[in-house]
Amino acid sequence: MSVSDTRPSTQRVPLAALPERRAALAPTAPCIADDAVRLDNAGFADRVARAAALLARLGVSEGDVVAVALSNRVELVVSLFAAWRLGAAATPVNPALTAAEMQYQVDDAGAKVVIGTDLELAATVVEVEELALEPAVHDARVEVDENALALLIYTSGTTGKPKGVMLDHTNIASMCAMASAGLGVTAKDHSLLILPLFHVNGIVVGTLTPLLAGGQVTIAGRFSPRTFFDLVERVRPTYFSAVPAMYAMLSALPEAESADMASLRLVVCGAAPMPAELIARVEQRLGVVLVEGYGLSEGTCASTLNPYDGIRKPGTVGLPLIGQDVHVVDADGRRLPQGQRGEVVVRGPNVMRGYLGRPEETARTIVDDWLHTGDVGIFDEDGYLRIVDRIKDMIIRGGENIYPKEIESALYTHEGVLEAAVVGRPDEVLGEVVLAYVSVRPGTDVTVDELHELCAAQLARYKRPVAIELLDELPKNPVGKIDKPALRALARS
Repeated sequence: MSVSDTRPSTQRVPLAALPERRAALAPTAPCIADDAVRLDNAGFADRVARAAALLARLGVSEGDVVAVALSNRVELVVSLFAAWRLGAAATPVNPALTAAEMQYQVDDAGAKVVIGTDLELAATVVEVEELALEPAVHDARVEVDENALALLIYTSGTTGKPKGVMLDHTNIASMCAMASAGLGVTAKDHSLLILPLFHVNGIVVGTLTPLLAGGQVTIAGRFSPRTFFDLVERVRPTYFSAVPAMYAMLSALPEAESADMASLRLVVCGAAPMPAELIARVEQRLGVVLVEGYGLSEGTCASTLNPYDGIRKPGTVGLPLIGQDVHVVDADGRRLPQGQRGEVVVRGPNVMRGYLGRPEETARTIVDDWLHTGDVGIFDEDGYLRIVDRIKDMIIRGGENIYPKEIESALYTHEGVLEAAVVGRPDEVLGEVVLAYVSVRPGTDVTVDELHELCAAQLARYKRPVAIELLDELPKNPVGKIDKPALRALARS
C-alpha cells in the first residue's frame, strides 16, 4: 500500500489522531527527520505516544498548556502532537529568549510543564531526552473538541509585552486545508523546514500541511546559506518556505547558479512583502518558481497567495485563499473599491479566537468577525492584493504620508542592493524625515551617492531619504524579518 494511495485528508483527520492514522495506513513510509533522527510513520506515532504518556504522568490533561522551548528538531513536533493527544494546547517558546522572557511566556500561558534543555525556570521542566523513555500507551488519546485551544503563538512584542494568539483545532485544520489547496500539496511532497517552529509559517506550511497530506518533512538545523545548497541536493525536497532575508542571502551566493535545485517544484515566501526585483533575481539564479503569500499569526498563517499554477504577479501578494474573505476598508470599516488603498481585513475559519487574557485588545483587532491586520493594501483590477505598508510604519513628513515600502522598492532596483529598510526619524520642523539603511551584495561596489541618484530618479522630492547609511548587515528579529524597531532606535541615536 503506497502513501499516495492512502494519504490522509486535511478535511477529516483530526490533528490529535494524525500520527496513529499515518502509522496504520503506511507504517514504514517516511514521516519526519532532522540532523540526528529519522522516523517513519510507526516510529513517529510511537514517539508521540511515549511523550504523551510522560506528560500525562506529570498531570497534563485536557485544557492544560504545554510550553516547548526547543530549537528546530523532531522532538519539538513530537511535543506538539503529544500535547494535542491529551487534549492540551502547546505554546512554542523561542529558545533564544532570556530566562526572564521565557518565564513571562510560561506564566502568561499558564503552562503546566515546559519541555526544553537545561532551562532555569520556575516551572516543571521536562528534559527533551525524557520524551522517548516513557512506555508508550497507545490507547491514551482523548477525543479532542475541534473548538479546543491547540496553539498559543506569542507575537514578537514590538509594541509592548508579547501577546498569546489563541488558535484552536478548527483554525489550524482550516488553514492547513487552504495551504494544501493553494500550494497543491500532495503525499508526494517533501517539505524542507528552515523557518523557526515557534512561528506559524514553520508549523503550518513547513510541517503540518505536508504531514496532513501524507507527505514528509525534513527539519534543518539553524539556517546557514553556506550549507543550504548542499542540504537541498542531499535531501531532495519538493518545496520550502522562507523569508525575504533568506532569499536575499541565497541569491547573492555565487554557488546559487550552479546548485542542483531540480527537486523543487516551488518555493514559498512569507512573513514580509518581497520586492519584485528580488523575486525575479531568486527565480533566475535558483531556477525555481517562487510564490509569495501574505498573512498574520492572528490569521493562523496565510490569507493570500500568488498561485503557483496560475498567473503570478510579483509585487503583489496574490489572491485571497479559497475559504477566506479579504477586503480593503477605510477608517470607518467601509469596503473600498479596487485601486483604493485602505486597511486589509480578513474573515474566515482561520481567524484566531483572540489574544489570551486581553479582551480589550481582541475587541480592537477583531470587529464583527473581521480581523484588522494593521496593513495598508490595494486590490488591483484582477483582484490581486498589493501590500503598501504597515499603518504603524507610515512616515508623516510635513503632513505628507510616506510609505517606506515604496522607497525600499526603489532602492532594490539597484543590482548591488542586498537589503533595504526605510524608517522615520523625528524632526523638529517636519515631524519626521526619511532615513534608509542598506546592505550590499558581496563583491559589489555601491556608493551612497549612487543610491541618492536612484531615489531622485524614481521618487518625489518629499519621499527621498535625507540620509542613506550602508550597514554590513541589517538587524533581524527572531523570525528573520528586518528589525525596524531596532533601526528606528538607531535612527534616533
